[in-house]
Amino acid sequence: MDILRFATAGSVDDGKSTLIGRLLYDTKTVFEDQIDAVTRVSKERGDEHVNLALLTDGLRAEREQGITIDVAYRYFATPRRKFIIADTPGHIQYTRNMVTGASTADLALVLVDARKGIVEQSRRHAFLASLLQVPHLVLCVNKMDLVDYSEEVFEAIKAEFTTFASKLRIPDLTILPVSALAGDNVVTRSANMPWYEGPSLLHHLENVHVASDRNLIDVRFPVQYVIRPQSDAWHDYRGYAGQVAGGTLKKGDEVMVLPSGFTSKILAVETADGEVDEAYPPMSVTVRLEDDIDVSRGDMICRPQNRPMVAQDLNAMICWMDESAQLKVGGKYAIKHTTRSARTIVKELSYRLDVNTLHRDEDAKALGLNDIGRVRLRTTVPLMCDDYSRNRSTGGFILIDEATNRTVAAGMITEAS
Repeated sequence: MDILRFATAGSVDDGKSTLIGRLLYDTKTVFEDQIDAVTRVSKERGDEHVNLALLTDGLRAEREQGITIDVAYRYFATPRRKFIIADTPGHIQYTRNMVTGASTADLALVLVDARKGIVEQSRRHAFLASLLQVPHLVLCVNKMDLVDYSEEVFEAIKAEFTTFASKLRIPDLTILPVSALAGDNVVTRSANMPWYEGPSLLHHLENVHVASDRNLIDVRFPVQYVIRPQSDAWHDYRGYAGQVAGGTLKKGDEVMVLPSGFTSKILAVETADGEVDEAYPPMSVTVRLEDDIDVSRGDMICRPQNRPMVAQDLNAMICWMDESAQLKVGGKYAIKHTTRSARTIVKELSYRLDVNTLHRDEDAKALGLNDIGRVRLRTTVPLMCDDYSRNRSTGGFILIDEATNRTVAAGMITEAS
C-alpha cells in the first residue's frame, strides 16, 4: 500500500484543522476517548458543534487562541492508501513552518474561506507550494454552508485562483467546494451541491497518482552509514546504508562513487527483511559492491553516464527561518546537503522576492524572518547535487548557525557550477 504525504495550508480561520479533524472522524480513524475528550472541551468552551480542530491542535497555546502554531503530523489510512498529513499554520509569521511541512509533501491542500475568497495568504501558500515543487495542488473552497452552497461564489473563486495559478509552476491543480464543519464533499459527495460533479476530497486523495512524481531516471544514493560488522562470521561484509534519492538500484548494475570517481557493480541490495530485486525512492536499503573501494558517509553512488553536478558554487532560493539574525552577504554557516556536511559563505544576495506580488527587490541587503530570496553560496567541499526541479532530495539543503546549532534556512538549488 503506497503512502500519500500532503500538507494543508491557507489563511487563518480558513478551517485547515477542522478539515483534517473531519477527515479523521469520518474515516473512523479516531479513538472514542479522543472524541469524548474533544466533545467535553468543546462544551466547556461553549462551541455550538464538536470542535474537530482540537483533534490536531494539540498545544495548549493553540487551543487557547484557536489557531495552529506548529506543524502537526497526523496519520490515517483507508483500504486504498496510507496518509501522512502535515497541518501547517496560516499566520504570516509561521511561513517557515509551512515550508517545513510542504518540503516533503506529494500534495498541497490550500483552503480558502468561501466568504472571503482568495486572500494574501492563499496566494502566498500557493506560491510556496510551487516554489517547493509540490507536484499536486488542491484548492478547497471551504465553508460553502455559510454562502448557501452557491455555485456562483465557487465559480468566481475558481476563476480567480486559476488565473493566479497560471503564473506559477503547478503541474496538477484541482479545485473542490467543501464544508469541513458539516462534512460536505470531504469524505462523501454532498447532496447540498448537486451542481458539483467532481469527486469528494478523500476520493481525490485516494486516487491521485504520485508514483510517477518520483525521479526514477537519475540514480542517486547518498551514503549515510558504512556497515562493517566486527564479528568473524561477518568478516568480509561491507555494506553502504542510506535512502534511495532517485532512480532504481539492481544487482549487477554498474555504478560510480562520487567524489572519488571509482566504479564497481552492485553485488546485492538488502533491506531489514533480506535481499530485494530492486530499490527505488524512498526505500531505505543497504548496497553492497563487488569491489573493495573507499566509500564513506557523504559519498554518492550514481551511474557512470548519469552523474549529479559536483559543485562548490551554488545558486539557490532561500527561505530564511531565524528570528534573531538576518542573512547577509559574507555570512558563514554550516550546510547540510543529503548526508554530506560542509561549511559555506554567502557570496551574493541577488534579490529578495515579494511572495504576494512576485516582485524581485534587487536592492535588498539582507533576508529577515520568513523572507525568500536568491543567493549565491560557496562551499568548502564539493557537493554532489542536482537542480531542485529535477530532484527534491539532492536539490535541497539546510543552513545551520554554527554558534547556536539552529537551523536558520532551507534552500533549493537552482543551478550549480
